[in-house]
Amino acid sequence: MSATPPFPSRVTGRVSAARLADTLGSWRTGGPRSGGNDLADALTALVHDGRLPPGIRLPPERELAAALGVSRTMIGAALGRLRDRGLIASRQGAGSWTAAPPGVRGDTTGLPGGSGLINLARASPAAVPGLLPAFEAARRSMRDALHDETYDDLGIPSLRERLAARYTARGLPTAPSEIMITNGAHHGFVLALHLLAGPGDRVLVEQPGYPHAFAAIAAARAHPVPVPVDPFTAPAWDIDGIEATVRQTAPRLAYLMVDFHNPTGRRLDAAGRERLGAVLSATRTYTVVDESAVDLDLSHPTDRTDGDAPPPLAAFAPRWTITVGSPAKSHWGGLRIGWIRAPRELIDRLGERRVSLDLGSPLFEQLWLSELLADPAAPHVPTRRRELRERRDALAAALRAECPDWTFRLPDGGVSLWCRLPSPIGSRLVAAAEQHGVLLAPGAHFGVQDQLERWLRLPFTQPPDRLRDAVGRIAAARESLTGTS
Repeated sequence: MSATPPFPSRVTGRVSAARLADTLGSWRTGGPRSGGNDLADALTALVHDGRLPPGIRLPPERELAAALGVSRTMIGAALGRLRDRGLIASRQGAGSWTAAPPGVRGDTTGLPGGSGLINLARASPAAVPGLLPAFEAARRSMRDALHDETYDDLGIPSLRERLAARYTARGLPTAPSEIMITNGAHHGFVLALHLLAGPGDRVLVEQPGYPHAFAAIAAARAHPVPVPVDPFTAPAWDIDGIEATVRQTAPRLAYLMVDFHNPTGRRLDAAGRERLGAVLSATRTYTVVDESAVDLDLSHPTDRTDGDAPPPLAAFAPRWTITVGSPAKSHWGGLRIGWIRAPRELIDRLGERRVSLDLGSPLFEQLWLSELLADPAAPHVPTRRRELRERRDALAAALRAECPDWTFRLPDGGVSLWCRLPSPIGSRLVAAAEQHGVLLAPGAHFGVQDQLERWLRLPFTQPPDRLRDAVGRIAAARESLTGTS
């Protein structure tokens, strides 16, 4: 049993029984005798997803039982399991409150393997070798920039010119005036969301999909409309189904990742892009295309240039497409810079809306990225591809050996495997894996309505030995669960 978490220095908030019941949604996944386990797993998922952050006081057991329509005994059993997992604590007269998961608190003592916590909840690779020369060049440029009296709202000209040249070389003619520098690809999506959608509007998204996009849509009080991405079929995107959904729901905006989709790693081919572009144009649907992983093509062992890569989706729907990107996956997640590529009219509108949120991107990071993109051959990208290909193959081999009944498709790019589990144990496995020293993101995190309990995303952004160690721990965690054979 886990040690009882300390009482928080301050309770940061409380959640009502009605609100918690609404957030839990359809939490029952088993039969009538598994209610306590089901409820505990659902509450565990809320803690891991951040929807019940540390320091939140839970409603009294009697009120929660009434809101959920279950017995108080079941509530007590579920909360007891969460105490055992270290996710909540209670004190007589003070009630119960959520606590940070043990791994998040940094308590890695006594973990199996002796190598501390392995964090697979985040898919962010370390910096690719060779970034320091560009850093030094940017530092020299910064000396001259210090004498400037102003800054460019859209970003420094050299960076916009180099990004425009990259899009043109990929088959999408682009002028520097069609580029805006942002504080990351996600920042670009949020800007477009604030411009084009509002409370009550529908936003088309992929499922599974990017959790932070779902969070941004919820924060804007818009409604996500999911369309499936199949990890196993070809094509992964059902264009006919997307067209039917768009015509039925009339979304104000769509958010898609057609280049090494997160989390499946799938890529839409040129024919599919042409059909999808025709749908977007015919229905006049503005679409944000996230190209965060576009450089991470792992399908060519020789790391030759991507002469056969499909053109950007914007080439097929130029008026209606807003493309966002960043170097976070290809170079380093700590380089918090990105860009938007869109028609000039949209860039102007985005710029007008941006001043209500921020006044531009940091100059030094722009200079640094400009130096990194100075060589059209992009020498850092092949290094990243070789690194990720080795790690992908090591993770896949370990999973085939340790978890042979798990199903996945080896992705052609991106940074993760999307694994289908033999039974709906995702949240329970996440909780058990943490006790074995591995942090995981539950599959439900990548769904609009938390239905993905049979799925798990495993990023291959860490060294091969560490990935093999993590898989061994995950296999042990799975064995600790009952009824998973």
